Amino acid sequence: FKDMCMKRSFSKVLRTLVVAAGLSLTLASGASFAERAAMAPLPSPSGVDVPPLSVPANPNSLANGTQAQAQPANPSIFTSANSDPYNYVSIPDKEASVLIQRSGEQWRVIRNGVITVYGGWLLAIAFFGIAAVFIIKGPIKLHAPLSGQKVKRFNGFERFTHWVMAASFIGLAVTGLLILYGKYFAMPLMGGVAYGSFLNICKNIHNYSGPLFTLSIIIFFLLFATRNIPGEGDLTWIKSFGGMFGGNHPPAGFFNFGEKIWFWFGMTFLGLVISGSGLVLDMIVPFMQIEYIRGTMQIANIIHGGAAVLMMTMAMGHIYIGSIGMQGSSDGMMTGYVDATWAKEHHELWYNKVNK
Repeated sequence: FKDMCMKRSFSKVLRTLVVAAGLSLTLASGASFAERAAMAPLPSPSGVDVPPLSVPANPNSLANGTQAQAQPANPSIFTSANSDPYNYVSIPDKEASVLIQRSGEQWRVIRNGVITVYGGWLLAIAFFGIAAVFIIKGPIKLHAPLSGQKVKRFNGFERFTHWVMAASFIGLAVTGLLILYGKYFAMPLMGGVAYGSFLNICKNIHNYSGPLFTLSIIIFFLLFATRNIPGEGDLTWIKSFGGMFGGNHPPAGFFNFGEKIWFWFGMTFLGLVISGSGLVLDMIVPFMQIEYIRGTMQIANIIHGGAAVLMMTMAMGHIYIGSIGMQGSSDGMMTGYVDATWAKEHHELWYNKVNK
């Protein structure tokens, strides 16, 4: 009986050892196989596998479920985060498919570098140059005394259009400069919270003044385009550079060549470029279908800022000559009339026509 019990105990132990050895061999062989050939990744429920190594050559082959078939796998949004091309997103806002816009950094460099720095230098040189001319030479005086005889130069509607354009331009220029440069001098003085509220007011003034400025430019252009066509006296004005070389003021028509440059390039061209880019930034472009995406807005912002700096630079000269820089020049837009002496000295060809 003892022998039979010993045989049964030995057989149980042997069976246990055999099962344990079999399991060990199975686990060992499985581990060895796993090292030789990696298991193919399973597709995620959304059809997008984040780890780059799990993406097959054809990502669309991952789609098995209903949602995955409707949304093809799109790992590029994760593997190419700093890029410009749109990736796939299921929400309406396609801008969300670009995590980091590479061209946005280029826009920032141009806006905060080229426009802000070089534009600031250009405005400073123009301002201090005009100030130096005024201090050294003073205003341009008439060579003969005022006659007291008045000559009509502008009617009421022309002056009204001019002053609407001037007021809206000044509002746009001041608020635009605060938007561009305010963080460098206003924010340290006011503090971040107060400056943010103040800048929001400036932005609203800027946005609502823009369409008024555009409308006044168009009306002003229609009123004065024919009087700014190049003609008699312009070549003489160019040769003497407006009387700077030779001492005598060259004869001119209703507008001299310098005023015509301001009209065609400064007011019309730059003004319309600023207006057009401003309408894009306000997202109110009429009669056209435009996608107001980041790239479009960045290009519009660069064009808007660059053209605005050039126009402000030219406007400084126009404002100076039309106010304190020349005796009697402001009378025309203030009252509509100019003195006969002023008209004969600065616009002799026009004066001769109205006095025939």
